[in-house]
Amino acid sequence: MPTALVTGVTGQDGSYLAELLLEKGYTVIGMVRRTSTI
Repeated sequence: MPTALVTGVTGQDGSYLAELLLEKGYTVIGMVRRTSTI
């Protein structure tokens, strides 16, 4: 089973890509940026 790393998985494009890859049988690893402390 292929694996894909998706950066920005919580965004519009990242979440769409993650769902598409999951439908195609990929294992998806998502990365998000931590929230700002400012």
